[in-house]
Amino acid sequence: MNSENADSTDLAAHRDRIQKSPRSRAIYLLPLALLGGLLAAFGWGLTNDPKYIPSPLIGKAVPSFQLPPVKGRTLGLSDADLRGTTSLVNVFASWCAACELEHPVLVALAASGAVSIHGLNYKDRPDDASTWLDKRGDPYTRTGADVSGRVGIDWGVYGIPETFVIGPDGHIAYKHVGPLTPETIQDTILPLVERLRTK
Repeated sequence: MNSENADSTDLAAHRDRIQKSPRSRAIYLLPLALLGGLLAAFGWGLTNDPKYIPSPLIGKAVPSFQLPPVKGRTLGLSDADLRGTTSLVNVFASWCAACELEHPVLVALAASGAVSIHGLNYKDRPDDASTWLDKRGDPYTRTGADVSGRVGIDWGVYGIPETFVIGPDGHIAYKHVGPLTPETIQDTILPLVERLRTK
């Protein structure tokens, strides 16, 4: 009997020490904190547009660059070409499936004359880029061949197609990731182009 009472007293004392220890409380609270963090991240992800990716270049001058023209074209592309008028810079490649989806939208936009579109051909083979534009139509006023991808990196390109709206001051006003749609052009791109022109 005395041995049982001693064991139960020792057990109760040990349990009291564990319950009062801050370390033991942290062990129990840690899974709850991790679950709360995961739920918060999941909730944030559900409420944000996955196509909107903030760019550190918004509001800044376009990076300094000079690219030769895509094979078969006469006009290359440089940062100097992007000052003086509002324009778009579209990053594309012949190997990009989403670029193929977007291309008719760009051809229609170029035909409308609403805004100049310049192409930045990203990590493409010269013959492939030239053939691709010849076959599908060339909506670009100027087209720079970024064979190495170095200029794309300077622009923060990570998943093409990407389209940048450039103000007349040569600053990046907006970045769209993914293929442009007629709705994106009408609802976002053209209103912004008009605002930049009247600034």
